[in-house]
Amino acid sequence: MRVAITGGSGFVGRHLAERLDPAETVIVSRRTGVEIDDVDALAAAFEGCDAVAHCAGINREIGEQTFQRVHVEGTRAVVEAAQRAGVKRIVMLSFLRARPGTGSAYHETKWAAEELIRSSGLDHTILKSGMIYGPGDHMIDHVTKAVRTWPVFGTVGYTEKKVRPIPVHDAVGVLLAALDGRIPDPTVAVMGAEELELGAAVRRIAGVAGRRPLYVPLPVWAIKALAQLTEWVMVTPLVAKAQARMLAEGVNESAPFAPEPPAGIRPSSLFTEDLIRAALPAGRFGLQDLRLARR
Repeated sequence: MRVAITGGSGFVGRHLAERLDPAETVIVSRRTGVEIDDVDALAAAFEGCDAVAHCAGINREIGEQTFQRVHVEGTRAVVEAAQRAGVKRIVMLSFLRARPGTGSAYHETKWAAEELIRSSGLDHTILKSGMIYGPGDHMIDHVTKAVRTWPVFGTVGYTEKKVRPIPVHDAVGVLLAALDGRIPDPTVAVMGAEELELGAAVRRIAGVAGRRPLYVPLPVWAIKALAQLTEWVMVTPLVAKAQARMLAEGVNESAPFAPEPPAGIRPSSLFTEDLIRAALPAGRFGLQDLRLARR
């Protein structure tokens, strides 16, 4: 089976590509010279492919890379290009709580993208995925660097929200099953096997990183303000505004409801110290992480 991966240079896309036959895999990204809303370039890339894994997405807006352009116009272009190229199947990686009427551009554009896939007429699977972690992620990477850099760590809100972290190898396993047509439902919720409070997840990561910071609960508005500040000043923000909204809601159940994949396909790995350790980055935050230092 020949597969094209949009966002193939990104976190999940890279890990998916590693599990596929390189001779039968087409990486589609800005790094390979293809813009996500360029229908002609996408159609040329999709030529001869049996399926498209649509993993392209952003968690913050930078210049022309807006949620509307990447999530909505990009998905519209992917659908048209797939139809032109004769692709039979699309698998889209979405977000667990993508839905309309939230006031969050991230959530709403991800939902709009889902709707474009549903109305495409193409065989499809939409994976409403929760928090994915692994080597090269943002979750463990940023928590680890933060606790290595500062003695105080702010947690979200005074009421603990819950998460179900998914190791990237489990998430890729679900993607592969969807590409193979082994998931009967057109939309499924992809969540980790272990549910725990966000603070407990952070403490587990910090413990593996050898740190014991002082944890301070912060109101949601403070986390959102921190997100705005770090989007302004950091190359990759400590926390993006969309991520602050996710954490404030919790990331442990789909909205709207979607069933989980069948047993044997759904993620089964716990949030273990070994898996966390495998994803730990080197170093801490420094001047190299500031936008000013890159100019």
